[in-house]
Amino acid sequence: MSKYHNQNTLHHIDALLRFSNYSKAADSLYISQPYLTQVIKRIENELNCQIINRSELPYRLTEQGKIYYDYLSALETVYANMRRQITALNDVNKTTIKIGILGSIGSYLMPLFLPKFLSRYPNSQVELVEDIPENNEKRLLKGEVDFFIGQNSNNIAPNLLAVTWGKHGYFAIIPQSCELYQADIGTIVPGSIAIEDLLRQKLVLTSRGSAIRAQIDYLLSIYKVKPDIIMESREITTVKHLAMADLGVTFVPESLAIAPSPSKYNVYELPMDQLNLDYFIAHHCDRELSALDQGLLDSFLHNKDIQPRMD
Repeated sequence: MSKYHNQNTLHHIDALLRFSNYSKAADSLYISQPYLTQVIKRIENELNCQIINRSELPYRLTEQGKIYYDYLSALETVYANMRRQITALNDVNKTTIKIGILGSIGSYLMPLFLPKFLSRYPNSQVELVEDIPENNEKRLLKGEVDFFIGQNSNNIAPNLLAVTWGKHGYFAIIPQSCELYQADIGTIVPGSIAIEDLLRQKLVLTSRGSAIRAQIDYLLSIYKVKPDIIMESREITTVKHLAMADLGVTFVPESLAIAPSPSKYNVYELPMDQLNLDYFIAHHCDRELSALDQGLLDSFLHNKDIQPRMD
């Protein structure tokens, strides 16, 4: 087996797909750009094929690359299961719950309920798998995680059961270069801008496959707007900061802190009936819930009455 078939390789490919740039990907991995280039080149030479299409942006896996990526993911799953089994044997007095969650959502949601849960169940421990929702949903369906936390429960697989916090809202970030920008105003009065007018602006959006992008695409089809998308990113925090830096209008959930800056951009609360999300925690319908599992669900639900934050 090649020395390039290891866990680091998966992270290298993920970084390249995320940034579509060797230098930025290498910086995020704390390695040199020549080393990253060398690793990918040697893999492609060994497999005698291109695994990443770098001829256009954003970078995408080739069909051969998808097969190789699935292979690496399977290896990582085997390794994670092995580590989990060893951990269980090493610490028989603790029960581990494995939760799949998107990092940007986890930074907001987990502090709201996890400390209380762990204080109630001191002999338990939680392992987080931070990945995009699509991958974590697949892990839950295959039994590789115990729970999956995300947003928009109506889109999950039918054999998953979810409990939710109910509906929560989104905000639009309107930079100063946008024709809808209102000078010296931090927060625009709700209901004063038509959603179709926002959709006609230059947009910075999350990539297809994200929950918010699916909702935006639906609105674009309803209002028959051909979008002017300046840039896409898999990371919602990247999209947020690009909008704040005057690249274009974007839409972010209330879970992302937005500091008002009247001289640079406006913040606009979107109508709940047009754009909303519900935070949920899901488990497989075949899972027989233990007292610990139920305690996790209860801890999650007891914190459902959260307020939008404008830090």
